[in-house]
Amino acid sequence: MNWLKKILITIIIGFTFAFGFIILVIGPALFQEGNPVPLLISIVKLKMTDTDYVRFLNTENKSRYLSSNTGQNPLNKVKDVMNAKGWAFEEQMGSGLIFLKDEKEAIVLTRQYSKYFVIWDVSKSVDR
Repeated sequence: MNWLKKILITIIIGFTFAFGFIILVIGPALFQEGNPVPLLISIVKLKMTDTDYVRFLNTENKSRYLSSNTGQNPLNKVKDVMNAKGWAFEEQMGSGLIFLKDEKEAIVLTRQYSKYFVIWDVSKSVDR
C-alpha cells in the first residue's frame, strides 16, 4: 500500500509541474488579448464550421474579428469582407489596411494572434 501512495504522489507532482510549465510557456500568448474565453470560443467556431471569420467582440466603438491564417496572405480575408460591405482597398500601411467608400476613409487594424489566426479591428462607422 505504501508503494501505491508513492506512485500517486509522484503522478500528482508530475501533473503539477507539467501544468505549471504549460502556463509559463503558453500563458503569455493565451492572455495577450485579455480574457481568452471569447477567443477560444471563436477558434472552436472557426474550426467546427465553414465560416472564414468570426466576430468575437462588439462594443459601441468597434468590432473585433478572428480569421484563420491559411498560409497565403491572411489579409485577403479582411479585404474580401470589406469589399463585400462596399469599401474599396486603397493601400496597406504597416498593420493597417486603408479602405475608401464615398470619399470616406477607413482603417482596419490587423495583428497576428499566433501562427494560425489573425485578429482585426473594425470601427463601428465602418462595420455598418
